[in-house]
Amino acid sequence: MWAGWCMSRSDGYRLVIFDWDGTLLDSIASIVECTQATMEELSQGRPDESLIRGAIGLGLRETVDRFAPGCDDAFYDRIVEVYRQLWFETYIHQPCLFPGTENVLEELTAHGYLLAVATAKSRRGLNLDMEATGLGRFFQATRTIDEARSKPDPQMILDILGELGVMSAASLMVGDTAHDLQMAHNAGVHAAAVLTGSHGLSELTEAAPLVCFEDLRELPEWLADSGQQG
Repeated sequence: MWAGWCMSRSDGYRLVIFDWDGTLLDSIASIVECTQATMEELSQGRPDESLIRGAIGLGLRETVDRFAPGCDDAFYDRIVEVYRQLWFETYIHQPCLFPGTENVLEELTAHGYLLAVATAKSRRGLNLDMEATGLGRFFQATRTIDEARSKPDPQMILDILGELGVMSAASLMVGDTAHDLQMAHNAGVHAAAVLTGSHGLSELTEAAPLVCFEDLRELPEWLADSGQQG
């Protein structure tokens, strides 16, 4: 069931922007495992899972600063190098789509919504995921951490709005972290949360989403019930 309502809501969305990891792709456990393996390989111990989950959705530098604070540029570059090597060799094949994800995107497309992705993944990582899942055909615009400032900076969303020519009031951001919701607020865009990723209900509701879904499959019905079908 839906939770965490905020009273203000737009009339008539044209664009729905999704986060990727933890929102469309069930990849949080793999990200945690790859991060822990990276730090162990570098003889830095095993970071706590909650610390890693709290940083998911941020840019690489902001993420590394959470579990390797004060590291110099050389060590930061080494962390990123090892993480990417492990991810593309081992972990990239583990994540799968959440149940019903493709059906949700098909339904929204059929109702005339424009769809986009704003993610802290790299462009290479997102392209590989889209190829593997077949979801690339649904999205009219995408932005990655290679192309914009880290969440919660609004640049990813603002770039997407500019590319597609959509006003902020006609746009909805859907994500699984407070970073996603704060980015949306900073861009003047409404936000909805899903409980399938790295942040829990209390952390998400503190970021004031319009609604918090237990499952992404609730989104089309909520849009319809809210008078938001395109």
